[in-house]
Amino acid sequence: MPIYEYRCGSCGFEKEHLQKVSDAPVAACPACGGNVYTKLISAAGFQLKGSGWYATDFKNGAQPKPKPDAEAPAAKSETPASTAPAASAACPACTSD
Repeated sequence: MPIYEYRCGSCGFEKEHLQKVSDAPVAACPACGGNVYTKLISAAGFQLKGSGWYATDFKNGAQPKPKPDAEAPAAKSETPASTAPAASAACPACTSD
């Protein structure tokens, strides 16, 4: 739920209210009871955490850190025999005279 800031136009009282987006605005000032209690426009405060964001990975011109993959080195060194072409085996159709 967002936090909205309000200020009373009569007494100057300011307060933050935790409300749902669908809730009606607070109409009466909790300090003086006046009807000039208005919602203020303010910037949202949030922080981007984790990897992949400009602030965490790309701000200094650095490349993103690669994800560790334990199987990648083993998979590159081993090639299945059925998919790898045999270097010494010749095509039977090519070798027949």
